[in-house]
Amino acid sequence: MNYIARAIEPSLIKAAKSFPCVVLTGPRRSGKTHLLKHLFPKAQYYLLEDPDVIGRFRNDPQGFLDALKPPVILDEIQNVPEVFNYVRTRIDQHPRKTSQWFLTGSQESSLMRNVTESMAGRAAIMQLLPFAAAETSKATLLRGGYPEVLARPKTAQLWFSSYLQTYLERDVRGITAVQDLAMFRRFLALLATRHGQILNKSDLAASLGMSVPSVGRWLDILEATAQIIVVQPYFENLGKRIIKSPRIYFSDSGLACHLLGIDTEAELEKSPFLGAIFEGFIAAEIAKSQVNAGRRRELYYFRDQQGLEVDFLVPGKNASVTLIETNASRTVHSHMVKPMQSLTAAWSQRPRPGGVRQLLVSRASSAPATRSKAISPGAELVHWRELAAELI
Repeated sequence: MNYIARAIEPSLIKAAKSFPCVVLTGPRRSGKTHLLKHLFPKAQYYLLEDPDVIGRFRNDPQGFLDALKPPVILDEIQNVPEVFNYVRTRIDQHPRKTSQWFLTGSQESSLMRNVTESMAGRAAIMQLLPFAAAETSKATLLRGGYPEVLARPKTAQLWFSSYLQTYLERDVRGITAVQDLAMFRRFLALLATRHGQILNKSDLAASLGMSVPSVGRWLDILEATAQIIVVQPYFENLGKRIIKSPRIYFSDSGLACHLLGIDTEAELEKSPFLGAIFEGFIAAEIAKSQVNAGRRRELYYFRDQQGLEVDFLVPGKNASVTLIETNASRTVHSHMVKPMQSLTAAWSQRPRPGGVRQLLVSRASSAPATRSKAISPGAELVHWRELAAELI
């Protein structure tokens, strides 16, 4: 597959021009290395999963780094976390030199801990997720957005199977001492059946014969490796929050389909999980649009005691809010926007300076003539491939 430009490129280049170091996190195989090599072709590259490279560094860390001529890409740095202290020392020797160090990793929590401890003020931190629909038309519900899947869609199932095995052996074991990887694999499959649902740890624990704290730790692993998106309930007053549990989505719809045994478009269309998969796809699109622009990821859902529910809320500037409803049907009806209209009406006594925008994201057969169009008073219809443009 020819190189496809990534939406994060302008933000990444700007960060490199402003900081000595850029730390790029994201799930394994999301394209971090390929992106950095493309943008910074003169940078030396070292993979810190290579036993020889790891051995050379640990035998003589000062000698290893002295031999490098920045700019340098150090890939999968979570395997050698002590390198942060040595890189910090070199940055402090020339604090005004930018675009010197590019560090990547697949385990966000451990990376962030080391960045906070060693690289505060010295490094820009960014995240690269798999391809978004706005970046390539090859990204779909069935295949998701992993670059290698999009390059060879006919081998998607084999790729996902291999990916899961690599993920379990390297990332899961790298974070915690999970002894039973087969049980963790069953946990993933079970969690896929709860895709888009409100998290119930007790239900998951009972189904697997595990303790609730163990389920919580395994969910933390998935979040730390960017395999799931955790969407918290929206509230303005902590004392009035009705629903306390988050919704859980797999970050990549292709991986979710694989875990659910959905192999073809025909199977997806008939699947009872179609609506949840589409909803999760849109959650990922929102997250990608935010992190690609270098913004903090901020995404919520709304649900109250009376059953009023809105899929997603995205806070904006000047206290504005964008309400988003998703519908996997190819036919759009005005009643689909009623939850957003009801919530907007409930907020009418406390007007927001930036206003409330209502978007219905559809799976219409073809893109509309314009990016959005009115479907009901105050509500707009947006084709799913155009959502990112609406959120800029």
